[in-house]
Amino acid sequence: MVSLALTLVMIAFVVRLLQVQAVDASEYAAKADQNRYVGRVLAAERGGITDRNGVDLAISTDANDITADPTMFSREQLKVDDGPEQAAALLAPIIGADQETLTEKLRTKNTRYVLLARRQTPQVWNQISDLKTALAKKAREDKATVNVLAGVFQEPSSKRVYPNGDLAAGILGWVNAEGKGGGGVEQQLNQQLAGKDGKIRYAQSGGRLVPTAGSTETPAVAGSDVELTIDRDIQWAAQNAITEQVKKSEADRGYVIVQDTRTGEILAMANSPGFDPNDLSRANPNSLHNWALEDAYEPGSTAKVMSMAAVLEENVATPGTHVTVPNRLHRGDRLFKDDIDHPTWYLTLNGVLAKSSNIGTILATGELGRNQRESNEILYSYLRKFGIGSRTGLDFPGETKGILAAPGDWSTSQQYTIPFGQGVSINAMQAASVYSTIANGGVRVEPTLVRGTKGPDGRFTPAPKSGKTRVVSEKTAKTLARMLESVVDDEEGTGTKARIPGYRVAGKTGTANRVDPATGRYSGYTSSFAGFAPADNPRITVYCAIQNATKGNYFGGQICGPIYKEVMEFALKTLQVPPTGAKPANLPVAFTP
Repeated sequence: MVSLALTLVMIAFVVRLLQVQAVDASEYAAKADQNRYVGRVLAAERGGITDRNGVDLAISTDANDITADPTMFSREQLKVDDGPEQAAALLAPIIGADQETLTEKLRTKNTRYVLLARRQTPQVWNQISDLKTALAKKAREDKATVNVLAGVFQEPSSKRVYPNGDLAAGILGWVNAEGKGGGGVEQQLNQQLAGKDGKIRYAQSGGRLVPTAGSTETPAVAGSDVELTIDRDIQWAAQNAITEQVKKSEADRGYVIVQDTRTGEILAMANSPGFDPNDLSRANPNSLHNWALEDAYEPGSTAKVMSMAAVLEENVATPGTHVTVPNRLHRGDRLFKDDIDHPTWYLTLNGVLAKSSNIGTILATGELGRNQRESNEILYSYLRKFGIGSRTGLDFPGETKGILAAPGDWSTSQQYTIPFGQGVSINAMQAASVYSTIANGGVRVEPTLVRGTKGPDGRFTPAPKSGKTRVVSEKTAKTLARMLESVVDDEEGTGTKARIPGYRVAGKTGTANRVDPATGRYSGYTSSFAGFAPADNPRITVYCAIQNATKGNYFGGQICGPIYKEVMEFALKTLQVPPTGAKPANLPVAFTP
């Protein structure tokens, strides 16, 4: 009897084993599949971006990634054929996704994880969660009802927010759908800002964590905060001024740069039109740039300060040197003229700069060497020392280094147009840097946009110090500063609209023929103004340029001079820079033959 009993027990075990391992193997494997280890990424918190005073420019707020387990939408689980379709119909309007795309994701085979939507606000998840709860309650009360959202979950994430809207958008850039910087500082410093994601691996059943099964976790490391050199208030003033003038002039675009002449720090870099990085769906793709660094254009007369610097440094002339300027000048295969017809002008070298004479500039730079070829080589060497044809040192995404051909490759016309700013291309930062070099006593300081970073441990790491290069002597720089005052203060000057009561202002106007990127031919004008203040103890450089003004005046002194004045006044007050009180030099502009 005992043997028979043991035999029957063994038979029962064998039958059960056959049932589990053979007959119902697939069913039990599916059930086991519902309770297995899964892993997911723990997103690192992205570092913030602030201005020089700690004002937030870009921050990360709590958000949720909406995910799903496709196996929980199968017919075996829901007992209905159209579970994915029903779930997609409910989710699509909440998360703003395409219903068909959601359905395809929920029908994905051989995976326990799909991402339905990234970086949704807590309100969105609350709406989904409330809907899940309501469906679950109804399913308990009515066996015919199915909770089609049971397989929808959330993972903690973060959303990038720009509290000031479009302010400094060209500098900041944006964060793309993958959570990576898609432009500007967000892209340039993405590695420091992003931090390092962590990982977690855990057992789950029905989408829920099984606490007793154990888990392994590698914590995420938060990104570093970045402190920029810009001042939010000065940035606002610059952006407001350029935006109004671009609209008024119906121009293609414009930019303003404000720089600390002593440190090279950029206090503002404004572009118009701009964009709101909070909502790229409404942005014009052509505006998703920092054109102040990405646009290469011929500067025109603002570049004459480099020609004058070469003339003074090489001891070819002094501010009082007499220059007789005819109405037309024949050089090479061209007949050159100034912006207006005039009788023969009897100007000093200072007057050539004040009245922005192309002919006078050609005559002055022609004396740099024993012949035109040597003069070209000497001028080229100064242009290079001023940073023309080289990157600024900012390492900004998309930055152009401009176009400056070697002197041996200058065409016949370029030999005479480059001295007054045509036939050579620069970006706005390079132009601003030229005037900051003069303001800084002839020493070029590489511009900087980042002051430093603060790691997760709270320790601040300053950015590397800017490189410095002497371009011209301090004597030449001071002489040029006095000459640039004549452009603004003298009634014969072209920059009278840039005057600031109580302050000595040095500046230069520019109105250049503009190359149309679409046709490659000259069409319209580049209007500009560059300068610094106080002229005898410089602290701030402001550069403004407007591309292709089509309504009203297009001369640089007329449309960019007032912007220079408005922005410079605001910056001087913000930084509490007092007037020096010293009287201007009042160098002579003309002479009597």
